[in-house]
Order: sequence, then structure tokens, then C-alpha cells
Amino acid sequence: MADEDKSEKTEQPTERKLRQAREKGDVAKSQEIPGWFILAAGLGIIAVVSPGLSRGMAESLSLFFANAHQLSLQPGEAIDLATATAMRIGLVVGLAFLALIVAAILGNVVQQGLLFTPSKLEPKLSKLNPVDGVKRLFGPQGWMNFLKGIGKMALVSIAIGVVLWPKRDELAVLPMMELPAVLGLLRVDAMLLMLAALIVYSLIAAADFFFQRHEFIERNKMSRKEIRDELKDTEGDPMVRAKLRQIRQERAQRRMMAKVPEAAVVITNPTHYAVALEYEQGRTPAPICIAKGVDAVALRIRELAEEHGIPIVEDPPLARALHATADLDVPIPVDHYKAVAKVIGYVLSVAKGRARGRK
Repeated sequence: MADEDKSEKTEQPTERKLRQAREKGDVAKSQEIPGWFILAAGLGIIAVVSPGLSRGMAESLSLFFANAHQLSLQPGEAIDLATATAMRIGLVVGLAFLALIVAAILGNVVQQGLLFTPSKLEPKLSKLNPVDGVKRLFGPQGWMNFLKGIGKMALVSIAIGVVLWPKRDELAVLPMMELPAVLGLLRVDAMLLMLAALIVYSLIAAADFFFQRHEFIERNKMSRKEIRDELKDTEGDPMVRAKLRQIRQERAQRRMMAKVPEAAVVITNPTHYAVALEYEQGRTPAPICIAKGVDAVALRIRELAEEHGIPIVEDPPLARALHATADLDVPIPVDHYKAVAKVIGYVLSVAKGRARGRK
């Protein structure tokens, strides 16, 4: 059943699905990225801090060894000396350790941003089950992590070996060198080693990041049913949406029909199209389309026009053109001004003729 469910999840996850996964703490995260940042921070510390640090340590140790016979071994003085030395070393180590912590945090932030999921901190008895623990360690994922770790260590070791092998003769004479020279040489060699490891680790981190991203997408893929259900949750049932759309259209149509008695003329096809135009000299700068429709709607527009004595002019090309290009409650397109002006002019002339006839 699980295999069938997995085979059905063929669709890419939606934004809502990914957002819900993030809220649960499920994100595409590579553990190698923080490791890369820590390694880069270590290289930076050695490059920036170690010159002054190595000189200071060389001077201190030189004085210490040169004057070892003058050092007092009285309990109080020995403790003071040890405390001062420990504080000096602790300050340097503490700052370096703080920089590595910041680098590790930054390595996580650049991948997923700031993320806090209290649910991940909740104690779960299932995590204490030794059977489940053994399955995690010796299951497919556990073996994959084990082989990945072995491969990573092998590649980094090869890179370090490539750097160290040409320097094997230099390392052999270290015991015969002065302390400042030893510290300086170790600093350079350490930088070369970390740089080689960083280059290899960059490839490892990039590959693992894309792999974790792929696994994250695969893990959150959805079935077609899940996408339909999500669509119902976010946008409502399709039948309900269709009903609401129908209600809105009916209301808009009623508002449109209520304006037909205000029209100056209705231009028809004569049976399939009808467009009602409002125009009053001195009040409207151009004719305004206040109603339009086809078939049943066009018939209703013509009926309302006849009921209220609105002139109806049959002009099929103009009726079709206005229906296709004119928007409701705005002036008609400029391209139709001339044709509509002729129609309105004709209507006004007929109205004036009738007025003179009544007199």
C-alpha cells in the first residue's frame, strides 16, 4: 500500500505544501554546508589571526624556556602563572571557538533562513525505541550516510596527502629548527592543508546540497488527488465557485439592464447582438456603452428599449464591432466615433422631425 501511494505522488509540490513542510521543520538542508563554513572560518582565523598569535606564542614560550630556572615554584606564584597563561590561551581559543559557532549558524541560515520549529523540541517516546534506532542506523538511509562519510573522508584525506607528500622532507627537520621558524612553517602548512580540504569540501557540499534538495522535493511530491483537495481547501469547492460566479454574473446583468432606459440608442445585429449607448450633448464627451449582449441578453435589451421608447438602429457590422471592443460604463473606442456619430446624428434628426410634426 505504501508503494502504491508513493507511485501516485508524481506531481511537483505546491507552494502551500512546501510552506507547510517548512512549518514542520522539514526543509532541504545539507549538513555539509555548515561544515564548509566552519572549515572556511578556520582557514580565515589561521590566515588573519595566526601571524600575530604565532609571534606572541613564540616570544612567550622562548622567554618561558629561557628563564625556566628563574621561575618560582611556590604554590601561590605557580598558580598565578598558570592562571595568567590559561586566561591568555583561553581568550584566544574562546574567540576562535566563537567564530566557528557563528560560521556553523551562518551555514544553516543561508540554506533555510531563520527557522524555529517548537515541534522538533517536543520529546517523543518513539525516538527512545531501540528497535527503531537500530533500523535507522542499519537501514538504507543509515548505510547511505555511512558510505557518504567514508567517501568524504577519503577525498579529503587524498587532498591532504597531495599537499603533505612534497613537504615530507621539511617536516622531518622540524625538531632541529628554532621555535619561531617552526611556528611559521606550521602556519603555512596548516593553511595549505585547510585550503586543499576546503576546495574538495566545496565540491562535496555542493553535491550534497543538490542531493538534499532533490530528496526534499521527492519527499514532498503530491498525488493528483492531494492537489485537487488542496485546491478545494484554498479556493473552495468547484461547484460552489461556479454557483458564486453565476450569481455575480446575474447581478451584474441586472445592473446593466437597469441602465438600458438611460440609453440614447440601441444598435443591433439585428437578432444576435445589441449594444446600448448613452449620449447627451454637453454632458457626455463621447458615447458610453452601458449595456451589451448576444442572443437572449440582446433580445432583452431590445425589449427594454422598445418598452421605454429608446430608438433601435440596425447596423450589423457596427453592432458586432462595438460588442467586441467596447467596455461597459466607459466611452467607446475612438475608432468607432465616426460610425456612431452618424447613427446618433440620424436618431437626433428623426427625433427633431417628430417634434416638428407634433407642433
